[in-house]
Amino acid sequence: MNYLHAIINKKTFAVTCFALITLQLFAQNTKAKHAGQQNKLIQIPMQPAYWDYDTSVTEFVNYKNTQAIRGKDGKGYQVFLKNYMFTNGTIEFDVELSGMGFPGINFRMSGDKKNADNFYIRSFGPVSPATRTTLQYAAVTDGMSLWDLSDEYQAGAVIYQDKWNHIKLVISGRQMKAYVNDMNIPALVIPELESMRDSGSISLSGNVIYANLVIKPDATEGLSSKPGYISAYNDSRYLRKWWVGPAIDFPFGKDLVIQLPSMYGTLNRSSLPDSTLQWTAIKAESRGIINLSRIYGHEKNDARRAAWLKTTVESDKDQDKIFRLGFSDEVWVFVNGQVLYVDKNYFGTPQQKNAGRCTIENAAIKLPLRKGKNEILIGLANYFYGWGIIARLDDTDGIQMEK
Repeated sequence: MNYLHAIINKKTFAVTCFALITLQLFAQNTKAKHAGQQNKLIQIPMQPAYWDYDTSVTEFVNYKNTQAIRGKDGKGYQVFLKNYMFTNGTIEFDVELSGMGFPGINFRMSGDKKNADNFYIRSFGPVSPATRTTLQYAAVTDGMSLWDLSDEYQAGAVIYQDKWNHIKLVISGRQMKAYVNDMNIPALVIPELESMRDSGSISLSGNVIYANLVIKPDATEGLSSKPGYISAYNDSRYLRKWWVGPAIDFPFGKDLVIQLPSMYGTLNRSSLPDSTLQWTAIKAESRGIINLSRIYGHEKNDARRAAWLKTTVESDKDQDKIFRLGFSDEVWVFVNGQVLYVDKNYFGTPQQKNAGRCTIENAAIKLPLRKGKNEILIGLANYFYGWGIIARLDDTDGIQMEK
């Protein structure tokens, strides 16, 4: 009997060992396969056959002993990588800043090249690492950069003027980390990429020199694919629910106020929306932006357009609140039918605020609220890049806002 038990035990032991070895080999093979995907490296040749480009402004050269792309005679250019769709992973390249402008990379670009995520350098000569505007990110929507709706997505970095700058972008789902020269600490962190695209093509642009483009598919360095933390998410002071009317042509010379007996003039009653206006609900995006570019796209002829926005604030008593407003590009603010504030925020003009960007720092307005419901009505005109507002109260004591 003991002999029989010994034989059975040996067989059981052998089967168990075989199972364990099989599981271990399977796990190792799976891990090796995954590691192989993670370690895959695609070196993109800087040669004409791999790119679509304009031959009149682009040339492929041997520069500093490496294949490179640059503009002819210092001209700006854009090149489009052929036959490759980028989803997630790491993109690395070198760039030498040979000219002024906004050199950078589009990724996850749509087939019509009108929608993408765009990372770029603001290159206008030597800068301090403390200069906040050196590195920038913006979504491209309908062929238009939303840079002026993306104030939070800027950062400083050490930038070289006379040698290669090494760029590494780690992109995972909705997040991105951008490393510039220092590969240990990201210079710019984007918690939520805003093109709303999952994959697409790649392009490089600027009047600069590019070399050593490498793509590592799915190498995301543990970066989550879900949106990261945005401070506005927890802030209940933002006015997030609005109603918007249709976009209308609004040529320069038209206005929403007439005469000037007071600071902002008298309301042009004929310009106010009437009962026939069709209103559509619109909610703020993650950073608090009410983004009209998302729904109305880009006016191809850079024509001035306008739209109405409205929301309701209910107060438990008569009181004043500080109303902080960011806007691009012109606003007319009315409260309960009275003109409250009129201003412009056009980039490159004396009226620009925060370099023409839509930010909560653009304006602080005393908002006179009466007990009960109060209508805030905003006329918003735009012709230059992104179109939208961001609005917040300093405090919400005794206040209810639309949700």
